[in-house]
Amino acid sequence: MTDTERDHEHSTARARLSKCRRLIIKIGSKSLTGDAWDHFAAEVRAMRDARREVVIVSSGAIALGFQRLALRARPKDIAWLQASAAAGQSSLMRKWEDALSPHGLVAAQVLLTHADLADRTRTNNAQRALSALLEAGAVPIINENDAVAVEEIKFGDNDQLASMVVPLVGADLLMLLSDVEGLLDDRGRRVPFVKSIAREARHFAGGSKSGVGTGGMTSKLEAAHRATLAGANVVIAHARTQGIVGQVLAGDDTGTIFPAVHQRLSARKHWIAFTLRPRGALVLDRGATEAVAKNRSVLAVGVVGVRGSFQVGDSVSLVTAENVEIARGLVRLSAVDAARACGRRTEDGRSEELVSRDDLVVLPEE
Repeated sequence: MTDTERDHEHSTARARLSKCRRLIIKIGSKSLTGDAWDHFAAEVRAMRDARREVVIVSSGAIALGFQRLALRARPKDIAWLQASAAAGQSSLMRKWEDALSPHGLVAAQVLLTHADLADRTRTNNAQRALSALLEAGAVPIINENDAVAVEEIKFGDNDQLASMVVPLVGADLLMLLSDVEGLLDDRGRRVPFVKSIAREARHFAGGSKSGVGTGGMTSKLEAAHRATLAGANVVIAHARTQGIVGQVLAGDDTGTIFPAVHQRLSARKHWIAFTLRPRGALVLDRGATEAVAKNRSVLAVGVVGVRGSFQVGDSVSLVTAENVEIARGLVRLSAVDAARACGRRTEDGRSEELVSRDDLVVLPEE
């Protein structure tokens, strides 16, 4: 791609943001200090006046909580993290309510765990609830339910949570706002446009860490990758830039933009690929690898190995003999039964289907 072609794609991607109707704004803990809530509330009001719907994914409960509990620093022990979240969540919502209510906006608290979104029924319930809140004109304030979340059911950080909310609400823009001006290159310069995260961005992901938040640049790139596959444009930008939300929607060259892919994953396919956590893996031979690449079902005869402990309906990784993950899917046999069936055909020459093409997601090439 020539520089002229790249500049054209960049300007086109920026211009497309002005058509955004539903956006998610994720704000990191370090950015929610002082009068930040008031500034963001004013921007949300402006978005609503422009007939845009806004969902906020807000960090800050633990940061506020450990201060309320008079702890010297953010705790590391899970019980104290949960205690801090419990003490801080009410303060976080009060700050959002106090900031939004003068603008005639209602803040609606939504607390989620990874287990909520890993269960399809609970995911659909959350989807309907969020849709009703937006229809009612409320501003959903989403946060991880850290007071009950343990390592096994955590998202990891709110960047990942925000990316999973994208297909949940059908957002066409995700803004990841923190203490960095965007993705930086190896000379510390802002990268304004990234067409392919896999090819262009990952080697720059040194990240930003603080004693308050949890997500660095690697996490933001992973979240951006997932969100673009769900059909959303993504912008990473500095939360403290005055009027940052309006600037992004006006198409200004600020932050780093990652355009949505042309062929988005359906909400269910996105759920299989990026919300569910694989409980094991099926190792494929060359023929099965080629079949999966063409979105064909996984048959037992093409499986040469089974890893992990999984049950019927669990998510599994589909990997090559070289241990390269190429797809994920919902398995139709337990690990024990899959191990017995792999590499075999039945007496009538058939091979058992381990993963149906309807439950299969081929991962984008890295």
